[in-house]
Amino acid sequence: MSESQAINQLQQGPQPVYLKDYQVPVYLIDEIDLHVDLYEEETIVKSHMRIRHNRLSTNKIKDLILNGEDLTLVSIKLNGKLLSSSHYQVSDQMLTVPNVPDNFDLEIVTKIYPQKNTALSGLYRSRNTYCTQCEAEGFRRITYFLDKPDILSRYTTTISADKSLYPYLLSNGNLIGSGDLEQGRHWAKWQDPFKKPCYLFALVAGDFDLLQDKFLTQSNREVALHIYVEKGYGDQAHHAMYALKEAMRWDEKAFGREYDLDVYMIVAISDFNMGAMENKGLNVFNTKYVLAKPETATDMDYIHILSVIGHEYFHNWSGNRVTCRDWFQLSLKEGLTIFRDQSFTEDTLSRAVMRIHDVNSLRETQFPEDAGPLAHPVRPDSYIEINNFYTATVYNKGAEVLRMLQTILGKSLFRKGMDLYFARHDGQAVTIEDYVKIMEDVSGIDLTQFRLWYSQAGTPVVNVTDDYDANQKIYKLTLHQSCAPTPDQPVKKSLHIPIRMGLLDQQGNEMPLHFHNEAIENEKVLPLTTETQIFQFQEVPSRPIPSLLRNFSAPVKLFYDYSNTDLQFLFKHDKDPFNRWEAGQTYAVRTLLKLIKEHQAGHTLLLPLEWSEIYQYILHHDKNDHYLLAEMLSLPSEQYIGEQMQVVDVEAIHSVREFILREMATQLQPLFLETYHANHDATGKYRFNMEEVSKRQLKNKCLSYLMLLPQYAEMGWKQFETSLKTNMTDTQAALTSLVNMDSPLREKALDQFYMTWKKDALVVDKWLAIQAASKLPNALQQVRTLMRHEAFDIKNPNKVYALIGTFGHRNPINFHTSDGEGYAFLRVAVHQLDKLNPQIAARMVKPLTSWKRYDKERQELMCEQLELLLQNNKISKDLYELVSKSLEQR
Repeated sequence: MSESQAINQLQQGPQPVYLKDYQVPVYLIDEIDLHVDLYEEETIVKSHMRIRHNRLSTNKIKDLILNGEDLTLVSIKLNGKLLSSSHYQVSDQMLTVPNVPDNFDLEIVTKIYPQKNTALSGLYRSRNTYCTQCEAEGFRRITYFLDKPDILSRYTTTISADKSLYPYLLSNGNLIGSGDLEQGRHWAKWQDPFKKPCYLFALVAGDFDLLQDKFLTQSNREVALHIYVEKGYGDQAHHAMYALKEAMRWDEKAFGREYDLDVYMIVAISDFNMGAMENKGLNVFNTKYVLAKPETATDMDYIHILSVIGHEYFHNWSGNRVTCRDWFQLSLKEGLTIFRDQSFTEDTLSRAVMRIHDVNSLRETQFPEDAGPLAHPVRPDSYIEINNFYTATVYNKGAEVLRMLQTILGKSLFRKGMDLYFARHDGQAVTIEDYVKIMEDVSGIDLTQFRLWYSQAGTPVVNVTDDYDANQKIYKLTLHQSCAPTPDQPVKKSLHIPIRMGLLDQQGNEMPLHFHNEAIENEKVLPLTTETQIFQFQEVPSRPIPSLLRNFSAPVKLFYDYSNTDLQFLFKHDKDPFNRWEAGQTYAVRTLLKLIKEHQAGHTLLLPLEWSEIYQYILHHDKNDHYLLAEMLSLPSEQYIGEQMQVVDVEAIHSVREFILREMATQLQPLFLETYHANHDATGKYRFNMEEVSKRQLKNKCLSYLMLLPQYAEMGWKQFETSLKTNMTDTQAALTSLVNMDSPLREKALDQFYMTWKKDALVVDKWLAIQAASKLPNALQQVRTLMRHEAFDIKNPNKVYALIGTFGHRNPINFHTSDGEGYAFLRVAVHQLDKLNPQIAARMVKPLTSWKRYDKERQELMCEQLELLLQNNKISKDLYELVSKSLEQR
């Protein structure tokens, strides 16, 4: 590159990487022998690599170009010969060794400084522990390497450190040796028998509490299970161990996957950018997804731990044994593994409620992503910084795409396809195309059109109309699909959309479906494959009420002109539990939007008479599934309501939703109180099982309504006080309501909570998040004050997520104030974060990138803050990509 080209590139900003430019690697690294010597001031990394030219490459270049960042090069040896500085070139991003042979050994010695690594990528210090995070491109911060996922190598890792400070030295694979050294040091040697990409490398050194167990696989092989947690927290790892063993059992039963090493290790770390990382045999976790006991963890914490432990374990096959060729294929491992962990929690917990939670998450995070300036396909075409594509689209929508594939093929053929996928591609780095081809091979179905789900951005809209001929007893459904333009994709093609449906008669009974010459059934999947299609049912004795998109069978927005009476009927009687909940949500959104218009016009608000009646009905009649009932009592969030509006009116949404909540509390007060007492365990004893979880969820949902009425503040306080040291689920439920009250009890509860738990970092995170989500008008002032509090540390991702993340992402009424103060606050915080940890900064800035959804005044205020960020000539690639792409749509 010439000097003028370099200057031009610098002026243009960071440049994108394109999927179309992928080339097979010129060189392959078959084996790497690492020696990592940990010292307090520096770390010495010695790598010995066996490298060969890739016969599949047509590139004739003889130069070896290795990635490297923030490394101090000490020495290089090629086939044992020390190279002088004239025989290689080093830059900030790479090491080039020209004219290398086709087969050779390369030895590199580098120095790194983990204690200065605030980005938490590569090897870094988390308090008194060394640990690594190498996905996506962190390994290049440890040693010079071909840092690409299609470079699969066998790793042998030797670690040495001070034995008194770091008695545990861990890495991937199986332990093959250990011993003592001079000056109080010791060493451990690990060998991973399976080839893996460098993003799956892991190293941990520290002093921990260790929980041990074992698991007997389906082939009768014993696996040691080790969970390492910070000293003093050993009693909080038992639920994680339970979750791990449940995941191992489930994966053997559901997918035939058996664990393949002698030991499976989990390490919980306080400073971690992600939730967890599936490094082969040595998973590194954020403490929030490992630590749990009744006094400090809520029901949702227990459920999240079960899900995330399962997710990382399932990666052992869907991501590790079979990995992705390049980062554009990220959903091949993440979407697939999300689908697997969702299936696991549905089978293990409540199928209906887990599905509701997953769909809520999709609608509140991924649908807005699809509709905004950062919209991208499940398999993106380009990126500037790969860390920005760990998104809801790649993960959650990617999981929905696979769920659709299972629906289209059927569970039996889908399982057959998964078995063949793991068998055919074990030990390989593959593409989404490889995966879909497998499913074609086992099913004989042409999935050409289905592949569009991976390359086309945006959320499809399906409009449904119907017609009933009483004389011929024929019922017709007409389905029409469309998709709005997204950046770089103005024109959309028709997708293959599976619409699961049923028909109900006027008594709420399932009607048999006579469809062409197919066998009669009560439920059918309609394959919508063209822009408009008509589906006809015969022998329909009376006009039915259709139950459409059951169990949310496709990630679409579906519209059918239900009457309010129809929705209330489905809310009470639909045989599909998800669609019962969905009917209630649709009715609630319709009512909310109508009242929002009345509020905007200055009219007095009145809740429809039938509103109370339908909720009274379900409180009286839904006695079997308390958890589902709690979800059915929940109103759509302010974020989701905003997504249904052309221009988000923050104040109107908040005012109307609060009005409905208070009206429900007033009108249903006796039933809420009765239900609360019927499900309240006065002993406060905590047990994690679905019966007890369901009771707590329903009880605390009722409490949240009751505490909107001043006379129930003392009842909330009593639950808070009696549960404070025994049951965090009940404590947090009460505190969340108390924090939204302008009452002396508010500060009393916050102070008591903090003084009780100030030494427990994860509980303090709850304390920060609850205040950041407060509906009271002084929330921003409180957040600013808390940023100066002893409990907050901007270098710790969990603290940032809890305080700044909650305020920006989960408190729309206070973040989007008309003066723009929330926007300015976030910009300053993001600027500060970008200097320390660009990944976290990029995640925090996203609320500003949705500026197009708001009124012109707010648009200007949000864009002004984005432009100020872009003016910083030291802005990270992570932040630059999101901000610049967002402003391109201005």
